[in-house]
Formats: sequence, structure tokens, C-alpha cells
Amino acid sequence: MKTKTIGIVIAIIGILMMIYTGFSYVTTEKVVDFGPMHMSVEKENPVQWSPIVGVILLVGGIVLVAMDKKR
Repeated sequence: MKTKTIGIVIAIIGILMMIYTGFSYVTTEKVVDFGPMHMSVEKENPVQWSPIVGVILLVGGIVLVAMDKKR
């Protein structure tokens, strides 16, 4: 892949990471398993990151695109 293409992809990922700072997923955990009686709980697990990571990726992508134009 060309450096310009990689830079554009990294910049787009950085923009998306600044807009969406995380997501959540749900898991089901078994709480009680007593003979025929079963109880489970749905637990929400958040995954979050700092928008600064998105800014760093955006700047890195712009630098890659600018370096490709200099060549």
C-alpha cells in the first residue's frame, strides 16, 4: 500500500475515534445453577478510550499524507 493511502485510512480512524469515544457490549453470566432452576444476569461492559488517541491518529495520518507529497 502507498503511504498516502495508509495516512488517509489512519486519519479517518482518528476522526471516528474522536466522535465515538467508546462502545458497550453485553454478556450473560450464570448466577444460580441449582438443579432445574437457572438464573442469569446480563452485564454491560463498557470499552472507552480518550479522544486524545483519535487526535494523535489524525495528526499521524496527516503527517503520512504530507510526507508522501514531498517525495
